[in-house]
Amino acid sequence: MKLLPRGLPALMLLTDVGFVAYWVVSGLKLLPPEWLYRDATNPLLVDWNWSFLALDLLVSATGLRALALARRGVPLARDLATISLTLTSASGLMALSFWVLRRDFDVGWWLPNLFLLLFPVPYLARLLRSAR
Repeated sequence: MKLLPRGLPALMLLTDVGFVAYWVVSGLKLLPPEWLYRDATNPLLVDWNWSFLALDLLVSATGLRALALARRGVPLARDLATISLTLTSASGLMALSFWVLRRDFDVGWWLPNLFLLLFPVPYLARLLRSAR
């Protein structure tokens, strides 16, 4: 029995590793502010960005654990993948909501967050449908 839908493990791995890499790069300040979001030197926006740390790392922890369990054939992988995908979509939605409120439509931030919002949706539908 295949625990996770086709294509999902690769997308989850990309997303989960991407989140960890983003936070390492952010924490080490490896990118100049002009490559980041608008007003990246504003302390309030820095705090807003860092407010996603716990959520994003929870996405990665549940996602990577789901992938490890799926490789071993452990059914709990489906539940953890469902949690990870739900949190991933929520993370994208929260970021996009903020950018809408600020009327900031920088494609460099919109595309990754649209990906986070939307890629989980068809996989969540499949996981939830197969759980019935």
